[in-house]
Amino acid sequence: MDFHALAASRCSTRGFTQEPIAQDVLNRILETARLAPSAKNLQPWRFIVVRTPEVLHAVHACYSRDWLKTAPSIIVVTGRRSDAWVRASDGYNSLETDLAIAMDHLILSAEHEGIGTCWIAAFDLPCLRNALGLTDEDEVYAFTPLGYPAEGYTPVPKKRKPLEEIATYL
Repeated sequence: MDFHALAASRCSTRGFTQEPIAQDVLNRILETARLAPSAKNLQPWRFIVVRTPEVLHAVHACYSRDWLKTAPSIIVVTGRRSDAWVRASDGYNSLETDLAIAMDHLILSAEHEGIGTCWIAAFDLPCLRNALGLTDEDEVYAFTPLGYPAEGYTPVPKKRKPLEEIATYL
């Protein structure tokens, strides 16, 4: 599949089989995220792979939708502000930008592998920090469940603004 078709086909998945993701597939997904660009190549990210029943249960308690419980794995994208590039002129810190790029690489790589994902940021942060044993320095950007889409699951089609509405040529 070419990249345009891959990006066009990717939709959020909210129903999964319990089939575990093979370690080599998971490693390829994580490797793609690792290769993401970051400001000054500082790579301020950490990827927490949640697969054990105990930690999955703890993470489930931090998000109010029951469908999350169907995913056999969850990847949490975190980073430390102190590890990211800071623009000298105004103090802008690139952490969120760098983590968003890595998350996007991760999600598109999963799509390429036939693995469903759903970018989640609407979680209970104190609950998630506690579930993962994070320090005060660790910032949680987002997480995604990973799994094979459930049989019969139909994702909601993408609705996007037309290019003419969002692009300006000068």
